[in-house]
Parts: sequence; structure tokens; C-alpha cells
Amino acid sequence: MPPARGDHDARRRDVSEAVWRVLVARGFGGLTLRAVAAEMNASTGLLTHYFPNKQALLRTALEVLDQRNQDRPRRPAPAPGLAALRASLLDVLPLTPQGAADNRIWVSSWDVALADPELAAAHAERYRRSRVRLTEHVAAAVERGELPAATSVEDLAAAAQGFVLGLVVQALFAPAEFPPERQVGLVDDWLAGAAAPGVTWGS
Repeated sequence: MPPARGDHDARRRDVSEAVWRVLVARGFGGLTLRAVAAEMNASTGLLTHYFPNKQALLRTALEVLDQRNQDRPRRPAPAPGLAALRASLLDVLPLTPQGAADNRIWVSSWDVALADPELAAAHAERYRRSRVRLTEHVAAAVERGELPAATSVEDLAAAAQGFVLGLVVQALFAPAEFPPERQVGLVDDWLAGAAAPGVTWGS
């Protein structure tokens, strides 16, 4: 008799939590079926129901990482437009020990995703969704007169995403050179430059 749906869902949550703990402790490089089984005090045979192959394990890990990212608390935006864009960019940065730990896992996932077309496509979709949210903030800034009316909201959103992800990498590799206050200052300087008179984004 198959397990009840509630039991199955509970077991899947247990598996997801174990995957997350392995990621935190070892990163994607240490994510194996054996490591997840040990974390759950279970047999590898039990986990083959959830992970028939390595790709399934990695796919689940990326889904867990994405869900954790969506569920984490966000700083409230004091106003729409540039203020909301600023809040969204600061949310990405490793400004706290937890933020640094989460970003280390994200960055370690890039190599895994790039090595597999299916995983790469899923990652690309996650970043596309992020750009959509940034685009909404940029569009609001244009409507509020904080940016020129001719601004390409898609180009500016893409530039903002590229800037903040690059800053994440620098802060992870050189945390002493990029403490939280400097990261925040660089975001503020970038936004001021983006909104400076005479600066245009797009044709």
C-alpha cells in the first residue's frame, strides 16, 4: 500500500531540509546522495525514490535554494521607484553572515548549472524572474520622474542585476575590502550615476 499523501509530502520536506543542510555545510561540490542520506540517517536506497540520478538531486537542490531565497524576509521599500530598486539590490548583497552564507551557495551553484543545459535553463529562468521584478521598479522610477522618460527599463534592469551580482562576487572573495557599508555605498553611487542628468539607457 503506497504511503499517504501527507506522509509523502512530509518525507519530501525532510529530504529538502537535508539537502539544504548539506549545501550549507559543503556547498554544491559536496552534495551527494550519500551525504544527504547520512544527514537523514537513512539509506541511499530510500533516497533513490526521490533522486533516480545525480541530475535529479541537483535539480532538487536548486529548487530548494530558489524556494529559500523566495521565502526569506525582504527589507521594505520606503517608496516605489528608485527606493524600491535600491531595496531589491541591497537584498541580494552579502550584508550579513547569513547573507554571505546564502550567496556562497548561490555562487557555487553556477558551475553546476552551467554544466547541464536543463539546469542552466532553469537558472536562467530564475534570473529572468528577478529582472522582471527589477524592471517593474525601474518603470515606476520613470513614471515618477526619477529617471528620464526615454530610459529603456529592460536595459537598466539588466545593468542593475549585472552590477549587483558582480558586487556579490567581489564581496565574497574579498570581504575585508568590501564590508557592508562599502557595498551599500557602491549601490547608492551606482543608482546616483544611473539617474544622473544626461545619462541614457537604451537607444
